[in-house]
Amino acid sequence: MQDHATDVASTPTSLPPHASEASKRLSRDDLITQSPILNDGDVETKRAEIKRYFNLTYDAYEALFDTLKTDSAFYERPCSLRHPLIFYFGHTATFFTNKLVLAKLLPKRINPKIESLCAIGVDEMSWDDLNDAHYDWPSVDEVRIYRRHVRAAVNDLIDSMKFTLPIDWNSPIWPVMMGIEHERIHLETSSVLIRQLPLSSVQPHPLFPICPHSGKAPENRLIDVPAGAVDINHQDPAETYGWDNEYGEHHAEIASFKAAQYLVSNKEYLAFVEAGGYQTDAFWSEEGNRWREFTPDKHPTFWVQKTDLNGEPEWWLRCMTQEIPMPWNWPVEVNFLEAEAFCKWKAKLSGQAIRLPSEDEYLRLRDHTHALALQDQANINLQEYASSTPVDQHPHGDFFDVVGNVWQWTQTPIYPFDGFKVHPLYDDFTMPTFDNKHNIFKGGCWISTGNEINGHSRYAFRRHFFQHAGFRYIESAAPVQTEFSTYETDEAAAQYCEFHYGERYFDVDNFPQAYANLAIEQMHSDPTFSGRSDLKALEIGCSVGRGCFELARHFAAVTGLDFSARFIQIAERMKQQGSIRYTIPQEGEIMAFKAQSLDKLGLGTVAEKCQFMQQDATNLKPHFTGYDLIIAANVIDRLYDPGKFLGMIHERLNQGGLLILTSPNSWDSAFTEPSRWLGGYKDAHSGENVTTLEGLHALLDAEFESVGQPMDLPFVIRETARKFQHSVAEVTVWKKRG
Repeated sequence: MQDHATDVASTPTSLPPHASEASKRLSRDDLITQSPILNDGDVETKRAEIKRYFNLTYDAYEALFDTLKTDSAFYERPCSLRHPLIFYFGHTATFFTNKLVLAKLLPKRINPKIESLCAIGVDEMSWDDLNDAHYDWPSVDEVRIYRRHVRAAVNDLIDSMKFTLPIDWNSPIWPVMMGIEHERIHLETSSVLIRQLPLSSVQPHPLFPICPHSGKAPENRLIDVPAGAVDINHQDPAETYGWDNEYGEHHAEIASFKAAQYLVSNKEYLAFVEAGGYQTDAFWSEEGNRWREFTPDKHPTFWVQKTDLNGEPEWWLRCMTQEIPMPWNWPVEVNFLEAEAFCKWKAKLSGQAIRLPSEDEYLRLRDHTHALALQDQANINLQEYASSTPVDQHPHGDFFDVVGNVWQWTQTPIYPFDGFKVHPLYDDFTMPTFDNKHNIFKGGCWISTGNEINGHSRYAFRRHFFQHAGFRYIESAAPVQTEFSTYETDEAAAQYCEFHYGERYFDVDNFPQAYANLAIEQMHSDPTFSGRSDLKALEIGCSVGRGCFELARHFAAVTGLDFSARFIQIAERMKQQGSIRYTIPQEGEIMAFKAQSLDKLGLGTVAEKCQFMQQDATNLKPHFTGYDLIIAANVIDRLYDPGKFLGMIHERLNQGGLLILTSPNSWDSAFTEPSRWLGGYKDAHSGENVTTLEGLHALLDAEFESVGQPMDLPFVIRETARKFQHSVAEVTVWKKRG
């Protein structure tokens, strides 16, 4: 086992064969960028700054994929919990298109096929679709061409857009910044996936050099961190771009504690491995033991065991594109479960209260060391290497690597600050992670850039996931909160929880139950479906899921789709756990706490028939087809292009299948451009009124025949104890022609 200074890697000086134009344009200095200041300056200077930031980000992302040796590597899956890299190559451009269309800044999609395949599925949420059979991936060249078209569209938009300073959540250029910072996140996460590919599929790249130095690992020691306060009051507009979870207020008083001077090195962690830490149940949580049974490795994932020329075992380290002799003085890279187990082992060995820090304790350490002001003296923002560096190379006060090198796991699951709210263009950035299963890590790593290093960022990952992440332990007997209320507190989501699962108001039937019963009655009365037990139903705009559960009483399989990830998360939670809890306003700040279960509703035995997925109704993936019933309840007047949705919906139904639409026909330009309304306007030529029903017939009569007369179905949405929305939906039933 080597533990002395040595050169461990070399990086080529020339670009790989067939390098992209992005790689040819970029220099190492171009990779070192800062997120633009959004509350200062003049508009034209800011426009140029954002345009440059966009193009450098786009180039950096494309250059990263030049580390793949051949196009075939794009189609390899780095791990079973992730799509192949072709998805991620297209995903960030798709994100730009989707958000800019949603914000009504782009008039139409650029490539609907790529955008349907590459929109959703970056995390292993239970509603993500990772089934290979559902994907006919485009070629790499097709995605490259698509990315060029998106680049041109975004550049044109930046050039022509009118905006003012400061740039805030409501600014028209905010979605552009959202797309840029989203791509910078994926610059990092894609580098992790590339690191998980076989070595034969990747190649070194001069823009992403590995640190060439290794040496003897220092002895770690605990240093005092004095007591102090953490005060956060981060509001929009802010100096730089921020994700929703960063905003709000938070205050905590932190007791004094001791923190490790260095990040835990490979050498320090080796003692845990050699002590049988991976074979000892007592060091692992229940979740950790489940993961330990799943993974074949009894050591950090990026450690590689080989034999030397004498047949003796030796350790190597897998970096992004190379394997190198183990640099023992680099930080170890592990998931949260491994870091937690090490701390339990260290506590038992030392007799001290060793554990991971909380988020607040990390922030206290960062404030104490003034580390944010020392980022130029850190391995961060690609300003040094595309790998870790020795743990004793970057001092921050008495400590080292308080920011940079690798992310640092904390014990804190992500939770919302007081005043948290979601951005309407990206409601699934944080909301799905408020589940006590995603832990926060802090400090950034060598490839963290943009928003990731602005000091306010809060990123959280599943505890068994890998990033370029390690840890620093502390000594403290203070308790750490590791469970946060899972009451649904987001106003819109909680309102729909009550709408679906709450009380009956003003003697009006529960709306999802009512339209599901209506659908079941229609199926019973149609001889096409008589006596069949294999019927399949699709609900588009399923919200938080009650309609799907009601349909499952009659159907063999029910699929629920919704654009909102937070709604799908609630539906999935109801399916998996059988119950939900949520808060609704009584008056002012007074809240009522509510709970509901499927068993109480008589639906507990049918939940397994349901599956829930996040999807855009106007751009469904191809495999959503072969249904006997499709319901779209109160959806058409909230789509940006309802005509496109209805123009293709017959392709999803079996011959003779039923389509049921409900809508209050409350057309609103905030959701749908008036030129795309199906009704509620005067015909430009005749001057006659056009109703939604007439618009439906114009779109559907070629493929459907209407069944019966339109019906009225009332519904009530509770806002507060004394304020309600009372509406009436028009229900139409359509049978696909044989």
